Amino acid sequence: MRVLAALSGGVDSAVAAARVRDAGHDVTAVHLALSSNPQTFRSGARGCCSLEDSRDARRVADILGVPYYVWDMAEEFRAEVVDDFLAEYAAGRTPNPCLRCNERIKFAAVLDRALALGFDAVCTGHYAQVVPGPAGPELHRAVDADKDQSYVLAVLSSDQIAHSMFPLGNTLKPQVRAEAAAAGLLVADKPDSHDICFIADGDTKGFLESHLGEQKGQILDRDGAVLGEHSGAYGFTVGQRKGLGLTVATPDRSPRYVLSIEPISNTVTVGPREALQVRQIVAERPQWCGPVVADGTRLSFQHRAHGETVSGSVHVRGDSLVAELDLPVLGVAPGQALALYDGTWVRGSATITATA
Repeated sequence: MRVLAALSGGVDSAVAAARVRDAGHDVTAVHLALSSNPQTFRSGARGCCSLEDSRDARRVADILGVPYYVWDMAEEFRAEVVDDFLAEYAAGRTPNPCLRCNERIKFAAVLDRALALGFDAVCTGHYAQVVPGPAGPELHRAVDADKDQSYVLAVLSSDQIAHSMFPLGNTLKPQVRAEAAAAGLLVADKPDSHDICFIADGDTKGFLESHLGEQKGQILDRDGAVLGEHSGAYGFTVGQRKGLGLTVATPDRSPRYVLSIEPISNTVTVGPREALQVRQIVAERPQWCGPVVADGTRLSFQHRAHGETVSGSVHVRGDSLVAELDLPVLGVAPGQALALYDGTWVRGSATITATA
């Protein structure tokens, strides 16, 4: 097979590419340039879009002896990921930019281009598994539960899964680093990337304020009493406890949490932890990773990356779905993805719009 290996500059994508090459496939490496000015993205191996990363990716390709190219995806990344990130926060929602990048860049724009150039598949260092199934290839969780990235891949279609390779899905992270060291890959001990790659200093609130401007508003309790002020409702997320800037304490000094964000009135409502409990999650635009799930199917649901799952029933309503949960969960934020699982099998995902 002709395989396009996406090299981020980290250890995971390097070992994934090496494994595909060692399996006898015809491998070409590509690094995605996601910023017109990479110095504005993270440096020091904290992200996935720095100048250091592009140089590390080139060194990996040289050691593996495979052709190497850089694809300029900066314009697409800005429009599909960064602008979407800003628009979602401005609308009072909490997006997941890594999920959006997988959906619209790595497994849409890149995969489409790869197939058009005659490649059979795209290989990445994501921790997930593609498993043969009766209806076609299935996306499953990785063996390493601590590194599992199936949640941010739950936006993939069955056709995209059929043309994707995740060679690390059956491997624990320490084994990956040991394998990289044995192969002489200089990224063997490189730290994992963290946080959001396009926010250079890690200050998400500051990034939002610099783009959306200061928008002063009120922080209210559930009765509408004013407890404090904020400089922008976009700086909060449902379930948040720290950094609320409240001027009125509760009688028993118990903490308050963000319960809701209203962008039109520019208000943030806070309350006790128990008020965060929800038993029903409504989500829109379901993306199925295979056959459409039948109404009433018993599944498990994950509403944040690396979060716990809870079992329940799903009710499909055309372009939306409702998850009825067996047990309450806390801090479900509109804008996040709701991933649907049948055991380890990822059935699909949808974007959370409301809870009850």
